[in-house]
Amino acid sequence: MNDRRWVNPHQPQTLYIAQILLYLQAGFGLLLALVTGFAVHPLFLALWIAAIFAANGLANEDRWGYQLAVVVALAPFALRILLATLDGPGALFADPLGLLFEIALAALVLHPLSRDYQRVWFR
Repeated sequence: MNDRRWVNPHQPQTLYIAQILLYLQAGFGLLLALVTGFAVHPLFLALWIAAIFAANGLANEDRWGYQLAVVVALAPFALRILLATLDGPGALFADPLGLLFEIALAALVLHPLSRDYQRVWFR
């Protein structure tokens, strides 16, 4: 029997919601890619695919999943800063709703409860 799971509601609420947000981020990103005919930057595709792996790793309590989730949660901020240096400071707040979800995901993954739980229980 396969013990792998897609979501794990038995984890702390911060990690459980982070799993759902990672899947939503990947789902909406891949939907955008399908709508535009995959006319998106390959870096974004890689980030969305990494979000799926990170959420699955979190759900199965894998330490690499938590580490990947931290990278996926912080990568959009690095991309925003990069775009702000190239296009001007207006690029930081070009997508306020997306920024709100990015902040929420980073806060959930980096929350002390999430960090302590993964330190103790993840393998």
